[in-house]
Amino acid sequence: MTTVLRFAFLSLLTLASLHAAEPEFPLVAAQECRPRNGLPNFLHKVGQPGAELKIGYFGGSITAQPGWRVKTLAHFQKTYPQAKLSEINAAIGGTGSDLGVCRLKQDMLDQKPDLLFVEFAVNDGGAQPEQIIRCMEGIVRQTWRALPDCDICFVYTITEALVPAMLEGKFQRSASAMERVADHYGIPTIHMGMEVARLAKVGKLDWKAKLPKTDEEKKALGDKFVFAPDSVHPHVETGHELYLAAIVRSLKPIAEASGKPAAHALAAALNPNNFENAKLVPISATTLSGGITSVDVKTDDFGKRWAARLPNLHTGSKPGETISFKFKGTRCALYDIVGPDCGQVIVTLDDQPAKIVPRFDAYCTYHRIASLMIGDGLPDTVHSVKIEIHPDQPDKAAILSKNKNTIDKPERFDGTKIFPGALLLVGEVVE
Repeated sequence: MTTVLRFAFLSLLTLASLHAAEPEFPLVAAQECRPRNGLPNFLHKVGQPGAELKIGYFGGSITAQPGWRVKTLAHFQKTYPQAKLSEINAAIGGTGSDLGVCRLKQDMLDQKPDLLFVEFAVNDGGAQPEQIIRCMEGIVRQTWRALPDCDICFVYTITEALVPAMLEGKFQRSASAMERVADHYGIPTIHMGMEVARLAKVGKLDWKAKLPKTDEEKKALGDKFVFAPDSVHPHVETGHELYLAAIVRSLKPIAEASGKPAAHALAAALNPNNFENAKLVPISATTLSGGITSVDVKTDDFGKRWAARLPNLHTGSKPGETISFKFKGTRCALYDIVGPDCGQVIVTLDDQPAKIVPRFDAYCTYHRIASLMIGDGLPDTVHSVKIEIHPDQPDKAAILSKNKNTIDKPERFDGTKIFPGALLLVGEVVE
């Protein structure tokens, strides 16, 4: 199962979630750009001859594509030839702001961006608004605590499953929640999907189609605009061009709203329980049994693939091998890799009944980054966790069949492996 098809499936789940919960959260009126306090520091520095600046792109698979990210960097480079501009690409497909707020320091802030674009509106589509607010506020507060001169801009993308609210003149629920954080901190926002929604509303958008190549295909398309191959990830040649145009249009009002450059002062928190203290803790900070060993991410071919995101990657496969630790905090997850040769684990939190959790799902025809939620909304006290490799493999054929995938080579899918790399914590590991 490809990442593209996986996101199409997730979008259907998102739509169901929105249908059930949307009336409970007030949606914000749709507006392509809300300049607010602008981007004063970036726009001042980028105009200086010889300035060297980094633009950070933080998001999911739509940002990972060679689309709006690449195109906007090129636009900035062409507009400001006197400056040396480079990118920090910290996009991971299939992930939202809940992972983002934990990996922010390692994947973005340590590289010291001057401008940070944050794109999680699609992958946060099924998340509860309160969680979105806590995560996005955590991203803002962590950024300005570490880099007070870094300007931030929230950007929103769209999918066919998320567009119904836009057709009625409202932002989708995830973007509406993010607007609360942006408004509280004076952060400019750009909805890159306004023109997409407009074309859809007048019947001139084909959400899911291949790009026409022959004259016959172009004639058959008529005046319709082909957005994406899967209704989610825009074609670089078409949908991403609409996203680029939205940002270019928005830069003028953002520039007009930008005052004198100054360090961003942190206002009182919008939600005192936000995830400002979320962090990524290397798995080596836990107690690992002897059979869970480190993967050499510098020389091992498999390890090299994950070096940038999981530099402390470990692996184990023998039943009974364990990861154990204590933490003081309210939220904890395991940051790992799932794939064809992975099995399942037994997770025990405090004195709660143990749970068997597969590290294999219907998309595991390949290896990818994932996370395993251990506990959320916990009392802010000390908690004990044990993760143990289960002796039995899950029924992989049955799991894969849910997405019409099959086991191509039995030896490739044989195994009870785990690939832990880090903990995702709102809290601290304790002895």
